[in-house]
Amino acid sequence: MDEGRLRDLIWAPWRMAYIEGCDRPAERSIPPERLLPDADPGCFLCQAVADPDSPERYVVYRDDRTVVVLNRYPYNNGHLLVAPLRHVGHPSQLSTEEHTALMLTLTRMIQLLESVMQPEGFNVGLNLGRVAGAGLPGHLHWHVVPRWNGDTNFMPVLANVKVIPQSLEALWELLRQKLAQPPQATPSQ
Repeated sequence: MDEGRLRDLIWAPWRMAYIEGCDRPAERSIPPERLLPDADPGCFLCQAVADPDSPERYVVYRDDRTVVVLNRYPYNNGHLLVAPLRHVGHPSQLSTEEHTALMLTLTRMIQLLESVMQPEGFNVGLNLGRVAGAGLPGHLHWHVVPRWNGDTNFMPVLANVKVIPQSLEALWELLRQKLAQPPQATPSQ
């Protein structure tokens, strides 16, 4: 293949599993004793909660009430999932403390993405129930999707393909490094 043709190729290998409807890449199973009480052993978020330091889980952030992971099949570069640690499927099952922690974590992740990626906007949302688009209806999770002017093009419309310009591994490293830095002081207003 000549060099000109190579420039015309778009490389997005992780999308094939999504397009073909395959399961996620194989992950190490979590011993049941490491899972939280009432966790679902087959839930990728429950596994991430129990194994947050494993690169294969793409955990960006975890505290005592929330976990944040990179979406393996992102709508856009930087697409995060913000979830409670507990395996619950409806907002009414959350405590007041969990509600508060989730909103604070959502805000922190938006600020993180603004700092690292400079998006021009965000889609933030929760799909509640399978008919509403929840791929994992048993474990609540909010989508945080960075957006840029012109980030949609002919690829999704004509080819049913979305182009993501950065690998999940590279973005995972970048976000974790930024979170590890001490917070910058903000000037008083």
